[in-house]
Amino acid sequence: MRRFYKAVAGVLSICVMGVLSLAIYVGNTLPDQFYVAQGEQLKIHYPFELHPEAQNTMLPIESYDTAGNTYALNLRMFGGVSVKQVQVQVVDRKMVVPCGIPFGIKMFTEGVIVVGMSDVDTDAGLLNPAKACGIQIGDIVMSINGTKVSSNEQVGEIVQKSGGVPLSVQLKRGDEVFNLKLSPILSSIDGQYKAGIWVRDSSAGIGTMTYYDPKSGCYAGLGHAVCDIDTQMVMPLYSGEIVRANISGVSLGHAGAPGELKGMFVDNRAMGTLDVNNETGVFGKLYSSYPYNQPVEMAHSYEVERGPASILCTVSGETPEIYSVNIDRLNGASETDTKNMVISITDPKLLAKTGGIVQGMSGSPILQNGKLVGAVTHVFVNDPTKGYGIFVENMDHTMKGVAVEEARAS
Repeated sequence: MRRFYKAVAGVLSICVMGVLSLAIYVGNTLPDQFYVAQGEQLKIHYPFELHPEAQNTMLPIESYDTAGNTYALNLRMFGGVSVKQVQVQVVDRKMVVPCGIPFGIKMFTEGVIVVGMSDVDTDAGLLNPAKACGIQIGDIVMSINGTKVSSNEQVGEIVQKSGGVPLSVQLKRGDEVFNLKLSPILSSIDGQYKAGIWVRDSSAGIGTMTYYDPKSGCYAGLGHAVCDIDTQMVMPLYSGEIVRANISGVSLGHAGAPGELKGMFVDNRAMGTLDVNNETGVFGKLYSSYPYNQPVEMAHSYEVERGPASILCTVSGETPEIYSVNIDRLNGASETDTKNMVISITDPKLLAKTGGIVQGMSGSPILQNGKLVGAVTHVFVNDPTKGYGIFVENMDHTMKGVAVEEARAS
């Protein structure tokens, strides 16, 4: 009998440890804050039910229904096991227009990005003054001798005119800004003074517009930042604009080699501003409204479910079409704001046209249950039928700031 009780106790201990471990895992996968539409309740889609329990039971009922209010909830599973305490903010339900159209991006950087190093041939041998003074690939050159720099040509001219006299270079590396002394040297090849660096001052490409806000006139696209092709750093935006684009062809994707939408700018007339480039996408204001689709409700992250969904994207010309996908996995507490869900392409027509997710489809809106829930952001290199998506809620956090700045400027 004693062995029986020991066995039961052992099984119970394992079960308790399993439940507690599951609670810790679930808590780590959930965000610390949720946004709930006015008049609605928080419902979290998990394989099992999570019960929200008000932390402060003395709050009046209007606290849970009035936009702008915030309250705390304890999430429990299996009737009583505590998972996590979260903050809930009540907001108005937002209506936006899903787009799915291609657009061209033209952007100029704030400063110039160091994208490479090159030794200089001198009478004393191969030397690199930039490397010698501490400049690194990925640094952003903000100014030289107190003069702000914004182009490759400007940097080259300042270096050449220095005559070898040391230059005070202001650099930005991550969040740190500091100064170094750079001493250009004379090239024995062409008799020009050189610094030994390659810099980039601009970027251009084609992406997909995710949604348009009729109230503010602002748009959001890509779902991830425009990064420098060599350093993979976010391009620091100084100025930019967006233009119409036309998709002229597709390079099919396959395992190990993602495909690509091939397109061109339709004309050089700007269709909108480019105000923000950050990890949740690119944002700005359109010069005219986007009347081609009807507004839909913007979903909050807790409303996104695993299962069937659709994306709106353009793989030929300028007109988007809708294709079926599946949301395979959700990750509300992702290490980045851009990989909140895993999606797979299920539409035979899109698979035949592109092989799955291809470069240029970033920003394609994801719709589910009549709501805009997110945007496509990345493709799985080893399986182009799958990729990541961002919650549209994360993009909208940036959009709100853009709308405020645009309102101030107007």
